[in-house]
Amino acid sequence: MWLSIAPFGKSQTISVPDIILSDIPFHITISNVPDSLTNITLIISNGDKTERKILQLNEGKYDSTISLSMLGKINFNTVEVKEIKKEVRSIPGFLSIVPPLIAILLALFLRQVIVALVFGVFIGCVFIYDYNPVYALMRMIDTITLNTLTDSSNMSIIVFTLLFGGVVGLISANGGTNGMANLIIRFAKTRRSGMLSSWLLGIVIFFDDYANTLIVGNLMRPITDKLKISREKLAFIVDSTSAPVTSLFIVSTWIGFEIGLIQDGLKLISSTENAYDVFLQTIPYRFYPIAMIFFVFLISFTKRDYGAMYKAEMRALNGEVVRPGSKIPDDLTETTNFLHNGKKTRWYNAVFPILFLVLGTIFGLAYTGIISLHEQGVFEFGIREIIGNSDSNKALMWSSLSSCILAILMTLSQRILNLSETIDAWFRGIRSMLLAVIILMLAWEISSVTEQIQTANYIIHMLSDSLNPRLIPVIVFIVCAVTSFSTGSSWGTMAIMMPIVIPLSHAVTGLAGMNESNSTLILHGVISSVLAGSVFGDHCSPIADTTILSSMASACDHIDHVRTQLPYALTAAIICMLVGDIPTAYNFSPYLSILIIFGLLTAVILIFGKKIELNSEVKVD
Repeated sequence: MWLSIAPFGKSQTISVPDIILSDIPFHITISNVPDSLTNITLIISNGDKTERKILQLNEGKYDSTISLSMLGKINFNTVEVKEIKKEVRSIPGFLSIVPPLIAILLALFLRQVIVALVFGVFIGCVFIYDYNPVYALMRMIDTITLNTLTDSSNMSIIVFTLLFGGVVGLISANGGTNGMANLIIRFAKTRRSGMLSSWLLGIVIFFDDYANTLIVGNLMRPITDKLKISREKLAFIVDSTSAPVTSLFIVSTWIGFEIGLIQDGLKLISSTENAYDVFLQTIPYRFYPIAMIFFVFLISFTKRDYGAMYKAEMRALNGEVVRPGSKIPDDLTETTNFLHNGKKTRWYNAVFPILFLVLGTIFGLAYTGIISLHEQGVFEFGIREIIGNSDSNKALMWSSLSSCILAILMTLSQRILNLSETIDAWFRGIRSMLLAVIILMLAWEISSVTEQIQTANYIIHMLSDSLNPRLIPVIVFIVCAVTSFSTGSSWGTMAIMMPIVIPLSHAVTGLAGMNESNSTLILHGVISSVLAGSVFGDHCSPIADTTILSSMASACDHIDHVRTQLPYALTAAIICMLVGDIPTAYNFSPYLSILIIFGLLTAVILIFGKKIELNSEVKVD
């Protein structure tokens, strides 16, 4: 938080952070000093200790960084202009990393992301509000939380997230998603087509990872059993086309959360980039989810496997789709309570609202972008300029509301549900997003806290001399992958990491003297690494919700699912880091990286994978 003071109606001002870190450089600006002065004496006092710094002025202004070793309350005064005064607090530098560190450690040990984030925010407030825990607790709710919720951009993201959850609830209850699934199921006649159909269904249901997991697993399980496909293989396909798919698509239940974090991170570095535009630009750099989607297709098409999955598939060919002695979930009600059980499973009940949402978002982006450009006096522009000047928050809210209305009207007009049941389904969908909204809100709060106590500045100061900017994307991917795997939460990992690594990337590239193009490349690479690395844990961690749901919906022993899937996830992650994250940081084309990744994954399957098939192919009529 920065504060400018114009004492006694005069124009001289001093800008200093309200909290500074001892021995860590901080920015200070003294402006509008009389032109007759070429130097100004800054008196810095803390009780009996006083320091004097002679600052060189440039056209009546000083704008640079200084560092202090003092702690506690510090007063700034100038000799030449006595009205310039400011009081700040100085805390030990290492305390600035304590809030996010506590959040990470608690998430690791308690495996409760909300509790971890709340404690992180609270500890940060203790440092901000003079180490008074009672006062910090009050300010946490009436200042930090309130400021978060009164921010219009934050609220627009929350509104979109809730409304989109309502759409998912409606199209699940009115049979739309089941109808989409039934279109694809009819093509599952052989082992290969059965696996490919499951893969395709996982991509078609791109709008929500939970809906994806529950629908694909429950609907395909009876068919894959008949085709002698192991439950482990089905769970792998289901899990690999849930979070990886949903995290990439331009409209999904994840996008509001991802854009919200990106938007908040860009604010920390005073960037004017459009958050939705940045989201789109990071897609080609999210190598891990892209690789996993291709890997599933490759394994399904070639009918080759290796490691524990090969043993599971060979067992399934002998008629045992589950391992003898495995623990299969007895109660699958949690995985089926969102599914429509009636006869009216019509594909267009899902396709039209989702298509309306996608097209509505595109229209909203184009409309707000063009209006903004016209207001700036620009009348010749391309798609990139339109998106860069658009208001993605308005576009997403308009489209999600319109999609809700269309889904409600379609449900009522076909008499699939009555009005009360329709509203209940809509509300269930909204309620399913409540956890996401709470995590997102806490993510914004910990971002605000770490900004005030200058966490990024401390990390930058500690690492800037030794950290190669080109390696930041791959390092961030590793850290996020390990954190998300350990915590089981991709959203929690993104919430903790995004407000730290964006300022880190911005500062380190600046200190390295990189031009704007290369700095933007590294920044986008870092953002994509947070998003991709976080998906790794959500995809394969034994404590991740989608991993558990994949086991339940596929009726597969949970440990068997994790044990067979993990070698594939690690294979893809290692290749993506070596061929994707590292070379693209040196301006290598991400599209060429993707092609090479696909080629290497194919080589791995052909070299190490073993063909799995009987003399006569199993078929389902």
